[in-house]
Amino acid sequence: MLFHRKQEMPTPEQSLPGRAERWFSIADKHLVLDAPVVTDESNIPDGFEVAMFGLGCFWGAEEIFWQLPGVWSTSVGYAGGHTPHPSYDEVCSGRTGHTEAVRVVYDPTVVSYADLVIAFFEFHDPTQGMRQGNDIGTQYRSAIYTSSPEQEETARKLKDAYEPELVRRGYGPITTEIVPAPTYYYAEDYHQQYLAKNPNGYRCHSNTGVKFPA
Repeated sequence: MLFHRKQEMPTPEQSLPGRAERWFSIADKHLVLDAPVVTDESNIPDGFEVAMFGLGCFWGAEEIFWQLPGVWSTSVGYAGGHTPHPSYDEVCSGRTGHTEAVRVVYDPTVVSYADLVIAFFEFHDPTQGMRQGNDIGTQYRSAIYTSSPEQEETARKLKDAYEPELVRRGYGPITTEIVPAPTYYYAEDYHQQYLAKNPNGYRCHSNTGVKFPA
């Protein structure tokens, strides 16, 4: 029963109450990139853009994106749920509705949004529903959270391009949710750039071998 409950999205009424504000501090400086971790309109360089993805455990997801040329900053957090300012333990309980997310601030003159979405589709299995590999639960679902109609159009076009080849190779249809970006809550400081702090830490991501164009 617990296995199935963790794969079912809770309603707002079933979700934990959360809290009014973030209760922990986050280091100012990104451990890998020359940029802040917490970013908003006040410190993002002019012309830079923001993307947000969920692709399983956010430790490895963040590492994938911080290695791409043109990515200025990354952080990990929780998105797509009901509980305000959740803790990691609350998200893992399956009672917040959030997925583990990576937020990417990038220079579109160096790396395009399409490039980011291609990395998203090629470095996780977007067909598994409420899980990623051995990680099971709503917090591991695949998601693209868009901040503009242009991002949504790009995401859907690339989904349509990858899906036939994934199906042909036996992966099944894509289950990625593509919706407007919800509120993003930063994860606790020890999760930020986790694999830079713990180089031998847990990684669940690998290249599916499905390349674009398929």
